Amino acid sequence: MRITIFAATGGIGRCVLDQAVAAGHEVTAVVRDPGRVPSTVHTVRADLSTVEPGALEAAVGGADAVLSGLGPRNARQAKAITSSGTKAIIDAMKATGTRRIVVVSAAPVSTTPSPERPNPPRHDPAEGFLMRNVLTPIVRRVLHDHYADLAIMEDALRASGLDWTSVRPPKLTDKPLTGRYRVAYEQNIHAGPSISRADVAHYMLACLDDPTSIGHCVGIAT
Repeated sequence: MRITIFAATGGIGRCVLDQAVAAGHEVTAVVRDPGRVPSTVHTVRADLSTVEPGALEAAVGGADAVLSGLGPRNARQAKAITSSGTKAIIDAMKATGTRRIVVVSAAPVSTTPSPERPNPPRHDPAEGFLMRNVLTPIVRRVLHDHYADLAIMEDALRASGLDWTSVRPPKLTDKPLTGRYRVAYEQNIHAGPSISRADVAHYMLACLDDPTSIGHCVGIAT
């Protein structure tokens, strides 16, 4: 499969890159610094903070799927990086006829308002008492701008007409790949506080062969 990976040197993006290469996929990595990618991987230099349509179209044209681990380096200082970058990717995919895209979002986005989804559920069905009343409110206050940006990104995916999947993990860890995790469409995972970046990457690749994941936000956790 021909796969284009955005943010291929980030936490999840690098896991996607390594697993995709190991699985024998034909990979194009879109990065700001090609020197951080193995020389055996085809790279496209692009900075999504300064949109470069020609470079993006060259990167996604002919791909069977696009996977994005795009996100800010510091979630507390998010400045619409993910939504604006994803919109640029969507435009490039439309221009080249590429249809399949899988992105990383976050569990709290299930209850985060957005311009196209102003009245989301007040609570996620998977939330227990402690999560609903203590942990989630704290996290949402601290990372409000980040989650709002991810919610806008998901709005763009819904409006895109593409074959999209948005993966919503909870707290991310650097534990090794297990391949053992739970997923649920349109809600988070009960009693699933964390998951490794490697396992999120594993699901992102696995769902490319699962057409039922298209058009869904997918909760994932161990």
